Amino acid sequence: MRYSNFASAYGRRWLWRQLLAVAVVAALGAAPARATEIRLMILGDSITAAYGLARGEGLPARLEAALRAKGRAVRVIDAGVSGDTTAGGRARLDWALADNPHAVIVALGGNDGLRAIEPRASRANLAAILDALAAKRLPTMLAGMLAPPNLGADYGREFAANFTDLASERPGVVFYPFLLEGVAGDLSLNQPDGIHPNVAGVEELVRRMLPTVESLLGKLAAP
Repeated sequence: MRYSNFASAYGRRWLWRQLLAVAVVAALGAAPARATEIRLMILGDSITAAYGLARGEGLPARLEAALRAKGRAVRVIDAGVSGDTTAGGRARLDWALADNPHAVIVALGGNDGLRAIEPRASRANLAAILDALAAKRLPTMLAGMLAPPNLGADYGREFAANFTDLASERPGVVFYPFLLEGVAGDLSLNQPDGIHPNVAGVEELVRRMLPTVESLLGKLAAP
């Protein structure tokens, strides 16, 4: 009888151990699907390439810091090239994607405006970039840009419409209307050239665009 009781107690302990093991496995399986770091790439020009600033003071580094401060494991990949146009970004897109980002911010167009490039050409380049990213199923944010006022009202309207039209034609694209919102034209937030944000200007850019970037990250599907 005592052996029977012992065997029964042992059997119950064994059963509980098995149930506990199953529960642990189930709990691990229920962990967030994306346990690894998210790679967010910014395809841009000198604004994103930290022109005139230390690397750690530029937009990619400060955006990454802001996202991490909110508990997001994100590495922001700087794919900015100073002086780059939409044509340049289009030409190097495949090379940039070798970093295998999970999501992309397209922040090009400023140099097209500075060089008075025909807006239709800029639009074709941006459309090609967005379509290539969509084909790869990469969640994308398009950051808009405005043309210098000295190019005239007609040019300015057509230039700005590139971004709003492309975004409206692609409902899956997250749209941030103006990359330099709150900073452009403010001497206290720009370097002496009046074009590139200074340290305080970058912080203001990050503060303003952070909610939109978080919306972009929210579109990431579990792998």
